[in-house]
Amino acid sequence: MNERDESPSPESIRGMKRALRARWLADREALPPEIVAAASAAVRAHLEAWPPFAQAHTVLTYMAFRNEIDLTPLLDRHPTKRWVLPRIAPSRELSLHRYQPGALERHPYGMLEPTPECPEVAPEAIELALIPGVAFDRRGFRLGYGGGYFDRLLPRLRGITVGVTYARFVVDALPHTAQDSRVQWILTEAGWLRAEDGS
Repeated sequence: MNERDESPSPESIRGMKRALRARWLADREALPPEIVAAASAAVRAHLEAWPPFAQAHTVLTYMAFRNEIDLTPLLDRHPTKRWVLPRIAPSRELSLHRYQPGALERHPYGMLEPTPECPEVAPEAIELALIPGVAFDRRGFRLGYGGGYFDRLLPRLRGITVGVTYARFVVDALPHTAQDSRVQWILTEAGWLRAEDGS
């Protein structure tokens, strides 16, 4: 049997992802509030000390939920930036909208997202994208919630892409398929990691 025959099937990879997602989400949701707060503060500090963050005007971020690293204090601390948030469109794609305080609504999945009336921003206009993930590997591959939304968005972005998670959820390698997209950088409470070359 050659190497091609030994490669996992797409269904096998999906199964591996489901198992890892369930385990790591349970681990993350069990983190005590003080750990979440300390890790989030450390990530924000690393980000604010990073020159590309200072230089970027149009920044894509996310509204944290389910114990994700919380970046939302940055929205108030850096009001001159054009902050952008994702919204799940009826097409199951992510549309990007200008953040406007008070113009948020809760998606059935549980996270806050901009209302559809918020001005839309083209993915190509994003200079810096802060991408949440359950886990990332050292090559920049991401394990999300399973909807593939960010995998479809990432190839459309032209700016710097940064995966945001906890240091404990950065692993050597994640199962992935040809449809999975990589980020360029990974940021955790422990600091920065440049994604390795290779597939």
